[in-house]
Amino acid sequence: MKREKALVDNRRSKLLETLKANGHVKVSDLAAEFNVSPLTIRRDLQYLEDTKKLERFYGGASIINDHFNTQEDDITLYRKLIAMYAASLVEDGDTIFINTSSTALQMIKYIKDKRVTVITNNGKAIYTEHSSNVSVILTGGELREIKEAMVGEFATNNLERVSAKKSFLGCMGISLESGMTTEMLNEVNINQLMFRRVTGSSYILADHTKLGKNSSFVSCSLNNIQNIITDELANPIIVNALRENGIHVHQVSKSDIFNI
Repeated sequence: MKREKALVDNRRSKLLETLKANGHVKVSDLAAEFNVSPLTIRRDLQYLEDTKKLERFYGGASIINDHFNTQEDDITLYRKLIAMYAASLVEDGDTIFINTSSTALQMIKYIKDKRVTVITNNGKAIYTEHSSNVSVILTGGELREIKEAMVGEFATNNLERVSAKKSFLGCMGISLESGMTTEMLNEVNINQLMFRRVTGSSYILADHTKLGKNSSFVSCSLNNIQNIITDELANPIIVNALRENGIHVHQVSKSDIFNI
């Protein structure tokens, strides 16, 4: 497994070098150059886009303009700090839910010296490093490529049979009008179950770019949200309004980096 991960990391590193040298590339050209399938290249590009290294277009990808890199790097840092803070809330013996959010998935890297069971519909959990004390259980279900989300009746039936102490869910947006929203309809039922099947606390992980934003489908109404973990750049008007609605808003800051 470690050798396979090293090969994947090496290929992605070389892919980025190719992008930097050429400005943009096509999936078909990359597949031929690295002697892998176009699907493998698309997964690599999705990962690199998720980590803000590039932006994709139909059939290929290009390097993100340096003008935006500082801002994107800040967002990446805040998402890391949010994941680290969320991991600090996990206690020994907990069973937790994590959805398809890349920020929420980062958590499992930072859970140390605790015996924890993670139940997730995020297929990328297979490739995410974690402590041997952390057990990862996949919900199963229909696998949606690119995002590698497990959805559908099989996944929901399995979630109906289990419960967790805490849930940590990412989203596309949180607003006073709609609550927590997502852009993927087939993930709504999964998210809702991860709220309902919790015996303890639920947390929504949302960096400042998500607050005040509405997406297409509601996963949780405002009056059912308990906790939000965001960062210091979150709009203070929105943060205060959320707190006035009885929601506990946790905020991380760049100064927390010294605790990493």
